[in-house]
Amino acid sequence: MEESLGVQFFERNQSGLQLTPVGEMAFREAERLATDMENLERKLVGDDSAPVGKVRVAAEDVMMNELLSPILAEMVRTYPEIELEVLTDNDVANLSHREADLTLRPENKPQATLEGERIAAIESAVYGAAKYCRRHRNMDIENQPEGCTWILPDESFSHLATGRWYRKQLKNVTSVIRCNSLQSMHALARAGAGLAVLPCYLGDATKELRRLSDPLEGESIDLWLHVNQDTQQMARVRMVMEFLVERLQGLESVIEISGAL
Repeated sequence: MEESLGVQFFERNQSGLQLTPVGEMAFREAERLATDMENLERKLVGDDSAPVGKVRVAAEDVMMNELLSPILAEMVRTYPEIELEVLTDNDVANLSHREADLTLRPENKPQATLEGERIAAIESAVYGAAKYCRRHRNMDIENQPEGCTWILPDESFSHLATGRWYRKQLKNVTSVIRCNSLQSMHALARAGAGLAVLPCYLGDATKELRRLSDPLEGESIDLWLHVNQDTQQMARVRMVMEFLVERLQGLESVIEISGAL
């Protein structure tokens, strides 16, 4: 193709092959065309009335592992004719561009163009491993948080409601570990590396962790299940959405942990 078009898509350097500026532009255009063709296909089959075929469900890693996995396992046993495709990403902004049929994501102000069902409000609190707490028996996370090591989200987690709490309470903290996934924050806290603000449904269910604060006041975030407008009328998508909404709303008491210490 390079020879026929008279352009160079790749160039070789010390680390191997690398896209040229023309190659990068061609790659972006190819991605766009693939997405457009996929969207067209979805619109053409949008009136599919049979509850059979592929349904794509997207969520962040932690939600997939802790909330969705057992529900999806039940669903595929109940509806074996559904071909399930699972997409995970730690950045919810990416999920919205993958054109999944259903997306489970936390957000307090969904875009007006998004359709879906509110599931519950996710509460968060400060957690630390029992072994970390034993090493820091005199810690005062409310008045002297700078005396602790904190496991914090990086800028890719700007959508988290707890960002306000971080900016207010931890502005003078210097001992930090930054992560680009909630899964990593949870793993490090569980291993005793430091303290972390985690969703209560996750922290309270982890035997190695201790909740060190009440749920952070005013820092909850809603959990939504959004449906793709192009495929929401398809029987299989409606069936899966109804199944997920019913099961997830049945977990409301687990997700909306609000009890004080």
